[in-house]
Amino acid sequence: MTSVVIAAHNEAAVLGRTLRTLLADAAPGEFEVVVVANGCTDDTAAVARSFPGVTVRELAAPSKPAALNAGDAAATGFPRIYLDADITLTAAGVRALVAALTEPGVLAAAPGRRLDTTGRPLLVRAYYAINGRHPAYRNALFGRGAIALSAAGRARFGPFPDVIADDLFLDAQFGSAEKREIGSVCTVVATPRRTADLLRRLVRVRAGNAMLRAADGQVRRARRGSWLVDVVLPRPWLLPAGVCYAGLTLLAAAAARRPAARRGWGRDESSRRDGTRRDDVGRNDRVSSRDGTAPPVGTEGAAVVRATSADGDREVAS
Repeated sequence: MTSVVIAAHNEAAVLGRTLRTLLADAAPGEFEVVVVANGCTDDTAAVARSFPGVTVRELAAPSKPAALNAGDAAATGFPRIYLDADITLTAAGVRALVAALTEPGVLAAAPGRRLDTTGRPLLVRAYYAINGRHPAYRNALFGRGAIALSAAGRARFGPFPDVIADDLFLDAQFGSAEKREIGSVCTVVATPRRTADLLRRLVRVRAGNAMLRAADGQVRRARRGSWLVDVVLPRPWLLPAGVCYAGLTLLAAAAARRPAARRGWGRDESSRRDGTRRDDVGRNDRVSSRDGTAPPVGTEGAAVVRATSADGDREVAS
């Protein structure tokens, strides 16, 4: 039995769709779903309980690491999927991630990703023109909102540490040959709708990544000039976007040094508002770019399982 652990803090508006999509085509007893409502002031727990068979745990304090640990304590099956509460992942998508874990030596798997910048302001679109091509995301576990681990993979570490960058922590536990990015399962990440929301999020990400790197020497180090060397120089037409990317990154880096930026786990609320989410599950479309590349949405002729995210919190580990 595959166990799916969902840490949910005030996710009543999106959790129902996540659970409906996950369970719609699941066979009886195929998945064990554990939702941990942590520090909620809305109906997150009630929404989870409305789905038969879903195990619900409640924590008084808002803490994603504590929620993940509580979910692990309640879950009994493997492989184990850690799924963000705002991600819609189909049963077929889960099966594809689980299937990857049967490959020799593979301990962790994650979907590909596509960035939705529709209707966003110029600075947000410019930032993600660089972010979407950043090589740090290649065969990485972070930035998707869904990570699958085998039993051996989960045994690689103990409890989740009290850090903001939980997906970067997981990524650091495995070598490149032990991870798989599954192109047939594509997470659509809805980016922040305002530049101020993006900047606030980048500050949190920067602070969280710095805290994790200070505590864990295994975490991959950031290549500060990669956006220029690997993204802009091969594509000179992206230079204006690169200037915007660098400016926003520098502003976030400066703000992240403040003590207030290192407290708590934040998220972008703007991409959770009504009218900002698109239910793309089941659609098989292709996204092209000026340089002829496309985000990982599977191979020619393959069925693409779409997983939709309304969370712009998932940024590059820089």
